[in-house]
Amino acid sequence: MTDKTVKVSIRNLYKIFGEDPAAALAEVKSGTSKPELLDRTNHVLGLNDINVDMNEGEITVIMGLSGSGKSTLIRHLNRLIEPTAGEVLVNDEDILSWKDTRLRQLRRETMSMVFQKFALLPHRTVLENAAMPLATRGVAQEARAAEARKWLERVGLSGQDDQYPHQLSGGMQQRVGIARALASNSDIMLMDEAFSALDPLIRTDMQDLLLELQSELHKTIIFITHDLDEALKLADHLVILKDGAVVQQGEPQAILLNPTDPYIEEFVADINRARVLRVRSIMTPAVPAGEIAGEVAPGDNLESVIARAGGDVAQTFRVVRDGKTLGYLGMPDIMRALVPRRSSGASAA
Repeated sequence: MTDKTVKVSIRNLYKIFGEDPAAALAEVKSGTSKPELLDRTNHVLGLNDINVDMNEGEITVIMGLSGSGKSTLIRHLNRLIEPTAGEVLVNDEDILSWKDTRLRQLRRETMSMVFQKFALLPHRTVLENAAMPLATRGVAQEARAAEARKWLERVGLSGQDDQYPHQLSGGMQQRVGIARALASNSDIMLMDEAFSALDPLIRTDMQDLLLELQSELHKTIIFITHDLDEALKLADHLVILKDGAVVQQGEPQAILLNPTDPYIEEFVADINRARVLRVRSIMTPAVPAGEIAGEVAPGDNLESVIARAGGDVAQTFRVVRDGKTLGYLGMPDIMRALVPRRSSGASAA
């Protein structure tokens, strides 16, 4: 049983680029691969039978290498791209059946988008850019300025109202983009490689800002990235694509601990597992026989627990949240978790 509500659902979604996608679709369904389809028919398989549920109030991260189909997928959610086959459900309604009026309403009120290249209007001030979603709805100037100013302050740009985009750093420009998305008051935020153009330190700051805002606002966020560290940091639900198809999806910690495909195994091989894995993912309910060395929180990473143990492999910790014991974690459990596991699809040595 789960009390989570599915906000966006993608069902059996295909996208094929070419002159006769319907004929190419029949080949794909019969088992033709992406390279074979291109070689034989000169059609490009963009998406191959995608099925993903995105829960309300969570961050769903869709990741993959260049050409995996992640940006193509996110553009189906607001119908900037039309699919070859399948369904895209928002609040249980198939938006593929919607006409222009409802689509405009979807893009103006239900979904906002944050772009990689910021997409700010150079001739508009910071305040005017942040207020753009409200201007398109006909909101009075004073009211939209007040709302935009509120969100600019919230993302750390108080006092920058009259600046123009060229006067801002890349990180500040992206903060304007986030303020603009928040000013629209939409339930769903689409973020396509939103932080990829930023320097590493600024990128980390933006990730932290997003998580801070999300802890307050509980938006439904669909975030596209090619960076696994970023995906593991942000995702409540992680979807990994390869050649237009979903290779594995689920809770990020579970994917890291239990890859189901050699591709995923290779993908996560170089991750600093001690820094990424959390206590909650490997704790056990069994009460240990020995002495408890101390208490840790379920969200602590394994690196911090190792540091607390000071190299003593015999120590065990109680996992506690709000004064309640959730489980226990021993150093042997940590050592086992730090060894990458072979996927079920990997060949035996």
